[in-house]
Amino acid sequence: MKYRPSLRTRRMAISTAVVLALSGANGPWVYRFSSERYHEYKINKPDYKAANGHWDFLDIPSGYRINTIHAALLHTGKVLLVAGSGNNRKNFDAKSFRSVLWDPKTDEFKNIPTPEDMFCSGHTQLPDGKLLIAGGTRRYEKLKGDVTKAGGLMIVHNEDPDKPITLPAGTRFTGSANGRTFVSKDPVLVERATKVFDRRTGAFLRNDAGLGRIYVEAQKSGEEYGTGTEDNYRIAGLTGSDARNVYGIAQKLALDKKDFQGIREAFEFDPVSEKYITVDPMNEARWYPTLTTLRDGRVLALSGLDEIGQIVPGKDEIYDPKTRKWQYTGIVRRFPTYPAVFLLNDGKLFYSGSNAGYGPADVGREPGIWDLATNSFRKIPGLSDADEMETSATVRLPPAQDEKFMVIGGGGVGESDRSSAKSRLVDLKDPAPRFRDGASLEEGTRYPSASLLPDDSLLVTGGSNDYRGRGGSNVLQARLYDPRTDTYKRVADPAVGRNYHSGSVLLPDGRVVVFGSDSLYADRANTRPGVFEQRIEIYTPPYLYRGSRPELTAGPHSIRRGGTGRFTTAHGATITSAKLMRPSAVTHVTDTDQRSVALGLKRTAGGITVTVPGNRALVPSGWYMLFVTDDRGTPSEGMWVEVP
Repeated sequence: MKYRPSLRTRRMAISTAVVLALSGANGPWVYRFSSERYHEYKINKPDYKAANGHWDFLDIPSGYRINTIHAALLHTGKVLLVAGSGNNRKNFDAKSFRSVLWDPKTDEFKNIPTPEDMFCSGHTQLPDGKLLIAGGTRRYEKLKGDVTKAGGLMIVHNEDPDKPITLPAGTRFTGSANGRTFVSKDPVLVERATKVFDRRTGAFLRNDAGLGRIYVEAQKSGEEYGTGTEDNYRIAGLTGSDARNVYGIAQKLALDKKDFQGIREAFEFDPVSEKYITVDPMNEARWYPTLTTLRDGRVLALSGLDEIGQIVPGKDEIYDPKTRKWQYTGIVRRFPTYPAVFLLNDGKLFYSGSNAGYGPADVGREPGIWDLATNSFRKIPGLSDADEMETSATVRLPPAQDEKFMVIGGGGVGESDRSSAKSRLVDLKDPAPRFRDGASLEEGTRYPSASLLPDDSLLVTGGSNDYRGRGGSNVLQARLYDPRTDTYKRVADPAVGRNYHSGSVLLPDGRVVVFGSDSLYADRANTRPGVFEQRIEIYTPPYLYRGSRPELTAGPHSIRRGGTGRFTTAHGATITSAKLMRPSAVTHVTDTDQRSVALGLKRTAGGITVTVPGNRALVPSGWYMLFVTDDRGTPSEGMWVEVP
């Protein structure tokens, strides 16, 4: 008798066939779905968190989402997020400039009125706890195809030793050879000439012309109104000796790409009133500058693009918080934009070679130790990939007393597709300091974010293999670096890629907030323009999943350098170290404020006593987070302490 399957068996066979067919057609989706579900399950297991940490998204209400390009932790515990125009020309044209204040304890947000476009400004912490912000954007770049009028840099010469001269906006310059006329966009002050004498005989030798720099444009649109060679230019409206003594010289004036232009404006942000305070403007306009705090609490402003889109020609200047005014240093030293310049324990400055971009490939890129008093610069050799330092991150490793620095990742100059996986180490206490290669990253990484943690490790996260994440090259990895063993450990991966215009900030509770990213393209094929990443992630390190942590319950809010402070705690017997950590002020993965200073520690009845080092350059005046760690390496929450 021929076998005939039952109705139930036939139904089961049909169902199985359908499932198999669907699985065959949708296998990748089924696999991906199940993998994602398993991944979510795995990363949320307590054991995994305790070993690798955990990432969470910050829940930002829609009215407070901005293109965060700068971030600074304030001594109130709040974080100032600054976008300015946010690399958005429409915002710039509409004068829509944004800053948002976020309170990590309450997750409350507040919009802060922002008076100027602080997009790509510089900033640093001041001794009184305010944040100095200087520079920003005067004009967005114009790509070659968008430029309609020929233009560029005009150098104005004044050979009169007796008086300076001011040329108003709209001044016309006419070429002696080419006959073409260009018009200035702004007024310019040209200093008088300097008389030069023979040092030996005292005899007069010559007049060195005073110089002024101004951006000029052709009167009409079109390529035919540009020039291709250098020429001398007569200045309309000048008569007599002025007509003889004052003239312009310009190289090529054409329809080439025009870079961003900077502003002079400067502000202090007051964390108490939560407002920007206008202070004296800088002498030089700066876009992409670095601000570095000096030993005496004054602030050095370096580099940047000026009001005509040129690298500021080494005219460094210093801000005095007492007078709220700027003064030239009288020193000329050129750096690329956002140079990573750090204050050392003897008051000198260390330039690591890290920078964020603009500037000649052969000017100011070698690392070294700079004595501001004499303008001497001692170069530091040993970089095995010196041509891949752009877009790298530099960190002063803990403790700050040791003066050991690490330079992480980076890439080639400009829009290069080259990236470095190296970490370079240098010990500046060595009589003959020299870079050496340390532990490597898994792949080449431009724009890595690096935050010191209170357990003396370093969180390194984000970045991309290629310029601004081209080709879908974001590095979705995070690592903890141990300076004692020079090793990286891969930890939980972030959900969001971060490249250009990104950074990270340590919070007082020991977590790290990671923000920004401005990909050039939105797809691997580089066909769709990128969109600024407004999501913010927070990394909770493994040490916060160990259960209990030491706690400081009371103590002084101010300790002088060389002084001591007693803090009460129920965990005194297990506390093994104490440190002061300066709050971050970061942009373009550049953070020269970041440092961790080891403190003297003594256990007392019912608490501990800490001693602050007496060196003003090691411990600049200002507010710090005081962390203690126990014998498991678990840190306390940071307690705010002022060093007056």
